[in-house]
Order: sequence, then C-alpha cells, then structure tokens
Amino acid sequence: MPSAPKARKGTFNMKETVLAEIKQKALEEHIPILMDDTLKEMEKYLKKEKPRKFLEIGTAVGYSAICFSRYLDENGIIDTIELDEERAKIAKINIKKMELEDRINVIQGNAVDVLPNLKTGYDVIFIDAAKSKYPIFLEEALKLLKVGGIIFADNVLYKGYVLGDYNKHKQRTAVNHLREFIKLITQSDDLETKILEVGDGLAISRKIK
Repeated sequence: MPSAPKARKGTFNMKETVLAEIKQKALEEHIPILMDDTLKEMEKYLKKEKPRKFLEIGTAVGYSAICFSRYLDENGIIDTIELDEERAKIAKINIKKMELEDRINVIQGNAVDVLPNLKTGYDVIFIDAAKSKYPIFLEEALKLLKVGGIIFADNVLYKGYVLGDYNKHKQRTAVNHLREFIKLITQSDDLETKILEVGDGLAISRKIK
C-alpha cells in the first residue's frame, strides 16, 4: 500500500499540472488573467493574512481564485463574481477539476447588483473587473471589508495611461474612472494605500477604521 505522503505529493503534482493547463489555455484564448509578478506581491500579504473570507470581483476562468485558495485559512472561503455567463461556467469546471468546489463559490451576475446583497466580514477583497466601475466597486468593498482587511485592485495604471496625459476617446472613460479610484483610495482617511508598478499596476489598501 503506498504511503500517505507519496499520495499527497502525487495529488499536488497533478493539480499543479491542471492549473498550468488552465493558465495556458487562458493565455492562448487572450483571456486576461492575473500576472505572475502581481500574484507574487499579493502572496506576501496573503501568506500573513490567511483570510477566512475572501471576495473576488472578476472571476474570468477561475485561475486567480484557484491561486488565492492556497492561502486561505483552514476553513476559508472565496466568493468570486463573474458577469460573463460562459466564463462563469468555465470557471466552475476549472474549480471542479482542482477539487475546490467547497472552497470557491462562483456567483454569476453583475457585481454592481451582487455586491449590495453580500454579507459583511470579508478579510480580503480583490478587484479585477470593469475598470470604469472601480469607484463603485470600492464603495461597496469598503462596506463589506473588516477593519484591518485589505483591498487589492489590479490594473490600476492601465498601460501607463492613468498617470500620463492620455485623453483619447477610446479608453477615456476607463482611464478617468481609474484616476478617480486612485484619488479615492489615496485620499481616504479610512485607508492606508500604496500603488506598486508591477503588472499593470497593483493598488494595496488596508482599511484602518
């Protein structure tokens, strides 16, 4: 009979292979997923925080939620919201492949509508969805987040447009709303914020009151 440690190692290796396949397929299909250097920065916090309740706004195919699940508290849960019905279905399939159905809950719907109906008490909230909605997501996230909790927001520098003089019509709405978001998180008395130039810009805000 094989020893338990070998069985666990084999299962771990198999899951790592599945995760690598999920990542590769997303990249091949040009589905935006969490960048490696961004994940590394988030990991520094998640290893310490070990969140019990984690909220993700923007599931895509479930890759980031699967990565985050490694750092949950023993009884931790991730709620993740996805607008696109087809991507939400794919995310559920991927999560099932990773045997994480009891740890990751996919909510298909518009986050603007879903967020007001969630219960408070999240330890970590990750925002990675429609850039033009970031200020709205922030408002709701602050209601849902515990004092001491962290809000991560990805892509806040948006190809360098946000901190530059970009004003072209094509991306103007997204850029303007991201500028508003950055102003809100950096000037709020309730938050301590830093913005890292990793990936496409990562904002890290801790709720201090």
